[in-house]
Amino acid sequence: MPITASAVSLNVDDVAASSAFLTEHFGFREEAAADGFVSLSRPDAGMNVVYLRRGLASLPEDQRDDHADGVILAFVVDDLEAELARLTAEGVTVTMPLTEEPWGERAFQVTDPNGVIVQLVDWVSAER
Repeated sequence: MPITASAVSLNVDDVAASSAFLTEHFGFREEAAADGFVSLSRPDAGMNVVYLRRGLASLPEDQRDDHADGVILAFVVDDLEAELARLTAEGVTVTMPLTEEPWGERAFQVTDPNGVIVQLVDWVSAER
């Protein structure tokens, strides 16, 4: 089974607000949009992020009212501290401070207007 593309699809109340958050603060661009739908991409992300408005009739009935609760969009970056400083300077509220886990992951989180968590990550190298 060849996979030709990947996407994560998240149900939210305000598609435009989540879309604006990823385009303004994370450099995504809109690839496709319609009423209640937007697909965002960036060449280095390896996947699209799709937002669907909750209650959309095209969703299966048992999924229409679901929300993206418990989902974390995680992006690995080269300079975690620089991204933290940039987002803070842009007025984005950090909702989980920079932490380091025993397995070597360092991360912080921000949350978009719909409550979708965006986590930026790097990994502690053996040289540190």
